[in-house]
Amino acid sequence: MEYSSANLISFFYTHWKKLMVVPFLAMVVAVVFSGPQFIKPLFESQVILFPSTTNSVSKALLPQTNGYGDEDIFEYGDEQQAEQLLQILSSGEIRDSVIQKFDLMNHYDIDPDSDYPRTKLFKEYENKIEFQRTQFMSVEINVLDTDPQVAADIANYISKLVDKVKRRVARSRAEMGLEIVKNEYRSLQGEIQTMEDKITELRYKGVHDYESQSSVFNEQYAIALAQGASQSRIKELERRLDTLAKYGGKYVAIRDELQLLKEEEVKLKTKFDQAKVDVNQNLPATFKVDAARPAERKTYPKRSILILAVGFATFILMSFFLMVQGTLNELRGKS
Repeated sequence: MEYSSANLISFFYTHWKKLMVVPFLAMVVAVVFSGPQFIKPLFESQVILFPSTTNSVSKALLPQTNGYGDEDIFEYGDEQQAEQLLQILSSGEIRDSVIQKFDLMNHYDIDPDSDYPRTKLFKEYENKIEFQRTQFMSVEINVLDTDPQVAADIANYISKLVDKVKRRVARSRAEMGLEIVKNEYRSLQGEIQTMEDKITELRYKGVHDYESQSSVFNEQYAIALAQGASQSRIKELERRLDTLAKYGGKYVAIRDELQLLKEEEVKLKTKFDQAKVDVNQNLPATFKVDAARPAERKTYPKRSILILAVGFATFILMSFFLMVQGTLNELRGKS
């Protein structure tokens, strides 16, 4: 059977009642079976998060060894931070915490004694809870649920969990860093104390400032010799010069090394203070645009779209069926 434009017009004219009535009846059935007693309506809640560029308080606010930090705590993150945020949102820790908090196994009506209950639960979780990055480098948390309040609560809970998880990871690393810096700082303080004790011993022996003492005693010794001072005076000056000659080099070496260690101590003290701040204080990992609220209107199913789709699909299938039937009837007539 060949279908030219004229034949098609004739076809639709001949079968218009069937092509109108059957899709209409299908739409009526769709109206009935798309009701809440057959299809549970789903409500959507959404939270939009922008990742931050830094979570380190010390780097953003405290002075560094080479000046102040150049990180801005108000700056939004770029694509890399957004992808990292998505990885955290998709982590098993957040998923398991949400499942436990809202008892999703029972909420989704999954029988724990059925085959593969956790697989079914995870699949339902993925179908109802979605994370996606937008073109503006923000991350959307979209939650569908039969209860609008539960959908909003889950979305808000997940947004809080992001900071909690990232804070836990950052705190763990910060504590390790603090322990390393603290041990180095304490060790350096011990070295400094040991050298200061050695300097104190040398001072008890008469070496207080090698360069100035050496200059003064040499001058006095020369004057004493020139003026014919008493032997006791000359011997006293010789004794002091011998003490400087014996301990002066050691004093200078320890003094110079002590100066370097004290400069290093200042740098380590700065690092130590920064590490303590990072352990005890945390910046939020995200900027929350707005908290999720219970939706007033359902998101799924859209009954009007569903009914129209059923009517259109029925019309196409009915047209195809009638065309096939006509073709078969023609073939039978020719045979």
